Amino acid sequence: MVVILRQTPPQRVSVRVRRRALVMGLPGLTMVLVLVGCSARTGPSWKVFPLSRRSPHDGLAVVSQPDGFGLHLFLETDTSDPERCEPRWFPDAARLFNGNGTAPFSAGLAPRDEFFAVVRREDVLAALRTELKALCEQRAPQALWQWTDPPTQASEVIPVLLPAYEGEDLLTDPAEEQQREEALLREG
Repeated sequence: MVVILRQTPPQRVSVRVRRRALVMGLPGLTMVLVLVGCSARTGPSWKVFPLSRRSPHDGLAVVSQPDGFGLHLFLETDTSDPERCEPRWFPDAARLFNGNGTAPFSAGLAPRDEFFAVVRREDVLAALRTELKALCEQRAPQALWQWTDPPTQASEVIPVLLPAYEGEDLLTDPAEEQQREEALLREG
């Protein structure tokens, strides 16, 4: 006589596996939730801190990527009017490296679009105001501090006009110099 079993052994194994999965479900789910909750942040950290170039308050680091990359903003003041001190904006920021480490540094240039995106953030603007005001107080303590908003797009960038060189600062024209030399040689 042959007995036909209602469940074959492979089905019994799968039932056992299903039962174990149900029993381990709550702790397993808890473990997954804990691990997901403790996972590293994948978005930008947006850390902002002073990072001097040559003197206090003349640089600001903005870490905009999770791996410590970002921008090193060079801060300058316009003190052409002795009564007033205001920011002078340079949208050509340096690339920041190791911004999350112990020794951040900068090199090269970052795209201007990154500068425009960074200066639209309120936390960056607040840090810029603080650092630039301190820089103005350091460079022109008698002048009145006046904030001007940074450019947020390429069309708002105003090229900086530097003072003209004086005659003694300029090199002579090489062709003129050669003619003078030849004239001196002919005379002598």
